[in-house]
This record gives sequence, structure tokens and C-alpha cells, in this order.
Amino acid sequence: MEADYLSVSQTLLSVQNPTEDDLNEKEQFLRFHLVPDTTLMLSITQLTEVLTIPVGQIIPIPHMPAWVMGVYNWRGEILWMVDLGQLVGLTPWYEQNINYINYKAIVLKDRVEKSSAAKEVGRVLGLVVTRVEDIEWCESESIQPAPDSMVGSQLAPFLRGYWLKSNGEIIIVLDGKTIMNAMPSQDKQVN
Repeated sequence: MEADYLSVSQTLLSVQNPTEDDLNEKEQFLRFHLVPDTTLMLSITQLTEVLTIPVGQIIPIPHMPAWVMGVYNWRGEILWMVDLGQLVGLTPWYEQNINYINYKAIVLKDRVEKSSAAKEVGRVLGLVVTRVEDIEWCESESIQPAPDSMVGSQLAPFLRGYWLKSNGEIIIVLDGKTIMNAMPSQDKQVN
């Protein structure tokens, strides 16, 4: 069974047509959930696409951290898959009371500058989440640092901050670069 692909850059970004003033002041984020009452966001600039992967298509790899679920064949390449909830200290996927036949995953990418001498390829990482929702426009200045008393020690390194919406909803804003950097280096991954 083939996975369903949703290109973040083409499909989700075309949902709204921002004005030039909006682009100067606001940033787009993909809104998603890890557990029913925890809403999070990642900057669209750090994402490639959203995947629906049938359960059983992620191949476990031994001797990896518990939050590394394994690898998935993504466009003919190996995509390391991470249980984002377990990585950041929330409820791991396997402990959630859900009976899904598919995983929802967000493909995170490193932003790599292309040099004129050679084309560089950035790293990618699949983040398994509970549910993907929508795109949010957020002013970067509205993202506040989270107080230490509110944040678990496992979540803290991955936080960019939080956003308090006008309706009182609190959304955790993650930093994709720190998530990417948590992955063991390539030479340690497969021996």
C-alpha cells in the first residue's frame, strides 16, 4: 500500500494568499497534536510534507534510542522516523489509547544553503504525530519563552516558545533544528 503524500510547500501554503505586508510581519506554522490536549506548531520553512504511512511500513532498527521508531522508504530513500511525543517527554505513540491503521508523520528538513560549487542535500527526518490540523499565521514577536516551571526538562531543549492565541489557547512552538540535532549522527545509525 502506498503512503499518501501531502506537499506542505504546494498544498498547505496555497490555502491562504497572504499580502506582502503579512509576509513581512507573520510566519506560517503547521499546527498538530501529539496527545489529544497538547497542540504544537513547527515553522513551515522547516517542513517538506505530511505523510500518511500504513502501520507496519516503518522498519525498526535495533540499538537506537527508544524514540527512534525505525526507517521508512520515502521516495526511494531512507527516512528515519521518530516518535516526537516520546522524544520531547510526552506520551509515547505506543502508550496512547489510539487504534489507527496509519501513522501521521511530518517530514522535517534541515535548511541548507546551496553553494555555487555543488548542490548540497539537507537532512530529513520523519516525525510521527497524533494528528495534523492546519496552517497558522503567527507574528514571530508573539512567541514567548516558556517559564521553566511550565516546561519539563525533556521538552525544554526543543522549545522555541509558546503562543497564546487571542481565544486563550496555548500552542507550543517547537524548533525543528534542535529536533534534527537530537538524532544520532549518521555514522552511528547503521553499522
